Amino acid sequence: MYKIIKKEKLNDTVDLLEIKAPFVARKCEPGQFIMLRVDEDGERIPLTIADYDRDQGTVTIIYQIVGYSTTLLSQKKEGDCVQDFAGPMGSPAELTKKEHKVIGVAGGVGAAPLYPQLKKLAAQGTKVDVIIGGKSAAYVLLADAFAQFCDQVFIATDDGSLGTKGFVTNVLADQIAKETYDECIAIGPLIMMKNVVKITKPAGLPTMVSLNPIMVDGTGMCGGCRVTIDGETKFACVDGPDFDGFKVNFDECMKRQGFYREEEHQCRIGRG
Repeated sequence: MYKIIKKEKLNDTVDLLEIKAPFVARKCEPGQFIMLRVDEDGERIPLTIADYDRDQGTVTIIYQIVGYSTTLLSQKKEGDCVQDFAGPMGSPAELTKKEHKVIGVAGGVGAAPLYPQLKKLAAQGTKVDVIIGGKSAAYVLLADAFAQFCDQVFIATDDGSLGTKGFVTNVLADQIAKETYDECIAIGPLIMMKNVVKITKPAGLPTMVSLNPIMVDGTGMCGGCRVTIDGETKFACVDGPDFDGFKVNFDECMKRQGFYREEEHQCRIGRG
């Protein structure tokens, strides 16, 4: 059992949990994730590692309440425990000091996995900027935390309630026209990452993205998380979740994601 040390509600659909998991905290790196079960009868769900404290033996996860398991998890309080917290899983992000600058682009809860990556780059001596997007001000995550190490924090909201009104891609296009960047790291919805690549690829700006297809076991056994990278089949849970955005078949990823959502919808109708 893994104890919840801290719980914070970031908005009406997103929670932050800090969990005592010393063995995971000891080994995990930015870009990796854990597989969690809320209770002994629960399903395994993958959640990105948003932060970690090796000294305290804690791991921070940030998740959106979208289904049965995350709803169950959201009902837990500080001092409660979760059944399983297995990891770290996946390949760590390849983060090395850059000559100029790195720009990060986060859409919604994509801010959670992006945070530790930019934080590590900054610790290595790389200058970093970030663009954070959300539906409205309430859905812009971790802006103050990013500000602790980012040179510039740009915000874009759909309704204009905070920062620039519009998409993160609009801000990105303006920014890469003004400054020299060595790399872009984009994490968020598939359509957002696809549109980021549409901007960065013609500009010749290397871009890493993080893919989040359906995962069952997190070890490459089920095959549910297969994606096509540069024409080859890869498994996001072991080969990723970070990939070269120029090589990702986003259309296939979105089609597969839509297929699973339709299946889930039909199952819900059947249980209705």
